[in-house]
Amino acid sequence: MAWRRSIEVIEEDAPQPRTLSLFPEDRCEGLLADASIVSVKLSELRLRRPRQWGACWLTLLLWRELQLDQFWSKRLGVSRKGTHWDEVLFVLVAYRLLAPGSEWRLHREWFQRSALADLLGEDAGLAEIHKLYRCHDRLLVHKQAVFDHLVGRWRDLFNISYDVLLYDLTSTYFEADPPFPEGDKRRFGYSRDHRPDCVQIIIALVVTPEGLPLAYEVLPGNTADKTTLRGFLERIERQYGKARRVWLMDRGVPTEEVLAEMRAADPPVHYLVGTPKGRLTRLEKHLIAQPWQQARPGVQVKLLAQEGELYVLAQSGDRVAKERAMRRRQLKRLWARLKQLSTMRLTREELLMKLGAARDQSRTAWRLVTIEIAAENATFSYRLDRNKLRQTRLREGRYLLRTNLVEEDPGKLWSHYLLLGAVEEAFKNLKGDLAIRPVFHQLEARIEAHVFIAFLAYCLHVTLARRLHALAPGLTPRSVLEKFAAMQMIDVHLPTTDGRELVLTRYTEPEPELRLLLQKLKLELPAQPPPRIAAALPPPTPL
Repeated sequence: MAWRRSIEVIEEDAPQPRTLSLFPEDRCEGLLADASIVSVKLSELRLRRPRQWGACWLTLLLWRELQLDQFWSKRLGVSRKGTHWDEVLFVLVAYRLLAPGSEWRLHREWFQRSALADLLGEDAGLAEIHKLYRCHDRLLVHKQAVFDHLVGRWRDLFNISYDVLLYDLTSTYFEADPPFPEGDKRRFGYSRDHRPDCVQIIIALVVTPEGLPLAYEVLPGNTADKTTLRGFLERIERQYGKARRVWLMDRGVPTEEVLAEMRAADPPVHYLVGTPKGRLTRLEKHLIAQPWQQARPGVQVKLLAQEGELYVLAQSGDRVAKERAMRRRQLKRLWARLKQLSTMRLTREELLMKLGAARDQSRTAWRLVTIEIAAENATFSYRLDRNKLRQTRLREGRYLLRTNLVEEDPGKLWSHYLLLGAVEEAFKNLKGDLAIRPVFHQLEARIEAHVFIAFLAYCLHVTLARRLHALAPGLTPRSVLEKFAAMQMIDVHLPTTDGRELVLTRYTEPEPELRLLLQKLKLELPAQPPPRIAAALPPPTPL
């Protein structure tokens, strides 16, 4: 339809119609003669379908910045009925990033309250429940290809090197009742979520110091940490070649055999790993003779070379103060509780139960107190074990690190070890912002696909974090997504005098704070969608 570049607006009380210009005057000249005039009734203006637009738009930008739209469109293709599976996957990932929940909630509620359909040029059929589930079944065969693709994109975007890698494991549990099919990965094991009553799976993750994930694996819930490292070493070597690379790990992950293999490799695979305090006890007499060195302000180290390795005893002043304050609070609370229990009239069974509860609340302080319970009655005595307290004070804020980087500066080693917080932050985001749990799927393949979708959402999350680190430091990805979520999209319906409707789909203008953030991130909002003429909608049916 030919458009005249102005709209005649009819107001019931106005003596003459006035014209509302949709375009600048200089664009209207010469176009009025061959276009029709559309007259609208302002008194019947209606606003419909408010939906969240800003955060959805930002998520789509991140998806395209990582070129995941191109990656998945080539691999997932289009169904015979015209379903673009890459767009269904984007809906699942955006949902996991912005408002995580069940696929049923996505289908029934959330998709209609978002502007994803507008951004993708699709309709509500994109979020049909069977499409969401079937999309899960198409993903896992492309997992390794995604890892390779993301490594290249992060190298191009952020100039990331992969010479320092962090490795750790976490678990996520299921509130489901066994038995499960034979070979199912949902099993009972050591629970990092303090839910030993639930079956779980283990997630092993490799990230860079910047928090960018390189690979992950879903393992059976009863997998021991120390059995997982060798496979990841081989995978990373195949993926990135043999190069000088440093692995940062927490204690309990590597075994002595794997560390020996890393030292004997050609070229050697370097590592920096935390060491259990039992080893500190064995090395204490050797470390006492070593002088303290200043590694960085507030951090002192002692070095001990032994059998091709370097042991680093690090003491952080800030950590000493923190651990000491925590221990004092616990000990004060436990001492007050013991004094209270000593004055109560209890049966012996009640006393034992209350002492057990006190121990659970103050486990660190409990080790410093000697408690003797009478064999025949409900009385007990308690005293502070000063030898244990003295030993605890000497070890507060101290860490024993172990490495085969014998030529490294101790200050650099300490800085490397602090980077382990990046992988802990990744697990925190997966379980917190991205709500990887609860898992509603029952089939093992779809459970793993659910973890994969959470992984992709975390990739968008951490990509935004890197952008903020460079351009808007101090802001978190979650706070930025919440600011963008304030931008809504709404349909403005204006009835025309000829029985049709002029529909203007518009996103709201950003607030000054968000405009500043857009400027900092060097982002430009797209043009507003063009107006369209539609047949008038029938009035709503009265209830």
